[in-house]
Amino acid sequence: MDPEDRPASSGDDPIDDDPADGDPDGDDPVDDGSIRTDRATGDPPTRTGSEEDPGLFYRFRHDMEGPLMWLREMLSSIGVVLLIGLILFAVSGVWPPMVAVESSSMEPNMNTGDLVFVTEPGRLAPDAADNEIGVVTHEAGEESGYRTFGDHGSVVIYQPPGRRASPIIHRAMFHVEAGENWYDRADDRYHGADDCEELRNCPAPHAGFVTLGDNNRQYDQANGLAEPVAAEWVTGVARLRVPYLGYVRLITTGQAEVSDVLGAAVVSPGTASGAVGSSGRDPWRAGPPATGSMSAGRVSG
Repeated sequence: MDPEDRPASSGDDPIDDDPADGDPDGDDPVDDGSIRTDRATGDPPTRTGSEEDPGLFYRFRHDMEGPLMWLREMLSSIGVVLLIGLILFAVSGVWPPMVAVESSSMEPNMNTGDLVFVTEPGRLAPDAADNEIGVVTHEAGEESGYRTFGDHGSVVIYQPPGRRASPIIHRAMFHVEAGENWYDRADDRYHGADDCEELRNCPAPHAGFVTLGDNNRQYDQANGLAEPVAAEWVTGVARLRVPYLGYVRLITTGQAEVSDVLGAAVVSPGTASGAVGSSGRDPWRAGPPATGSMSAGRVSG
């Protein structure tokens, strides 16, 4: 029959719903390996039976549960910590850029468990510093008004030659020259000598700083903790402290227990919150002087 002779289709003719012809309404899923979303419910896409596994890397990036998700979150956290560490290192110039205080010799201006941000000697030096390592002594700080951590002068971290314990973090009080008789410059509250001959490290065996823990009753040089602190012994200058965070380091290294953190929070809430006041020194406080030190992220004051 010629095409011209075919009868016109009526509205009653059956509709061809062969799946091979496609779904004119778009309601039926087509197994073409694609991912469909339920338009009515908005449920997440589901794979059709013919879709291949998207691969380990895709699952690592997109899985919202399971081991790959936990691995991704852990690596992300480590990456953030490393990034922060690199930024702090770029600013401070020393590693580690933050150290944990492990003793009480700098109380109340630094407490056990404080995390202290330090910079390399000479970096971010204040105008009041008159030396190449950027240290302002307590003596010079009184004249210029320069204060850090509740008192005049800089708090330094130093490591005497041959010392195997952690580096020491104490305040620089004044500077002496080699052979100087510094007895008259010393505050007699922080030594018990009657003259230079009775005062240890007097005359000064070499040029350096006379140092003192804010909570100690004797100069480091008077009690034999160290000779005058030479400039090359100074490994950093303290700039900022964050209460409690240092306990993380101290607990992981066995220097403190979790109960110590709770005890510090109960006993000294004011100082633990970061309050800074007067030096609060009691030179004749009973008990041996504490030493401040720092190694691999730990300091004792």
